[in-house]
Order: sequence, then structure tokens, then C-alpha cells
Amino acid sequence: MSVRLVLLGLLQDGPKYGYELKHVIEDHMGDWTSIAFGSIYFALDKLSKEVFIEKVGVEQSGNRPSRSVYGITDAGRDEFSRLLRENWQDIDRQYYQLDICLFFMKHLSKEEIRSYLHGRIKTMEGILQHLDEHEAEEMKDPNIPAQARVIFSHTRIHTLAEVEWLKQVWSTFAEE
Repeated sequence: MSVRLVLLGLLQDGPKYGYELKHVIEDHMGDWTSIAFGSIYFALDKLSKEVFIEKVGVEQSGNRPSRSVYGITDAGRDEFSRLLRENWQDIDRQYYQLDICLFFMKHLSKEEIRSYLHGRIKTMEGILQHLDEHEAEEMKDPNIPAQARVIFSHTRIHTLAEVEWLKQVWSTFAEE
């Protein structure tokens, strides 16, 4: 996930301060991104040094610390367009930690493997339930863009495929 692309994309809609960007990422993109809080400020600093964004103001409310407000520059808009086009063309090859576990599973008992697989299935089913509930809640908001439904669908299909595959693997071990 390109933190740069996300930050430049969010700044396309107007200036924002770091915590506001963090809030948007967590609340509206948290089901399908894994951007750490610290990486946001690191990326903002780097984007600022590269003149893709600039501080357009400083806000302070009461006794709270001041916060910098960032806006995107023309060079930042060009960089956003470049990154967006590049990311549309990139095909991510997924690597799964579970595959390493499967490679070395001969070092565990079949009962332990069954237990881990069963636990993963339950966890993934819980993720699916959360995803469905979260989508239903999010889509009530008329300000949520239509593409959000497509993103939810993409995540759901991948998660469903993982659950079905895990069930197949589990049934292989349940029969032995």
C-alpha cells in the first residue's frame, strides 16, 4: 500500500492536518489498508521535503499543541496522477505466512494442525461477519462514495475464498 498515494489522494480534496488524515484512513479505509500512524507523519515530512505538499497553515485550539495543515502542490498533483496510474498497472503477488507454516507442518501433530486450521476458519468467518456489518453501517451514510461497495466486495470475495480453501485443507486433515 502506497502511503504516498493515499496521502496525496486525500489532499486532492483540500488541505488537511496529520491527525485528520489519520482519522480518514482509519475510519474510511481501515478495512482494506494497513497504514501505520507513524508512517503518516514520516510520509508527510518526506512529501513536504520533495515539495509535493506544503504547509498551508498552523492551527491551535485551546491548550492543545499546534498542528500543521498540509496542502498539495501542483507537483504533488502530478505525482499523485503518476502514482495512481502506476498502481493501476501493478499486479501484487501475494505471499502468505500460512504457506510457510504448511511447508513445515510435518513438525507438528495432525491434531495441532487441525486445531490451528479450525481457529483460522473461525477467525476468518468473524472477519467476514465484521466486514458485512461494517459495510452495512458505512453504506447508510450518503456521503460514502459508490466505489466503497466495490472495495467491500473485493475484500469479501478474497476472504470468502480463503475460508473455503481453509475448510478444504481442514477436511483433508479431519479425514486422516
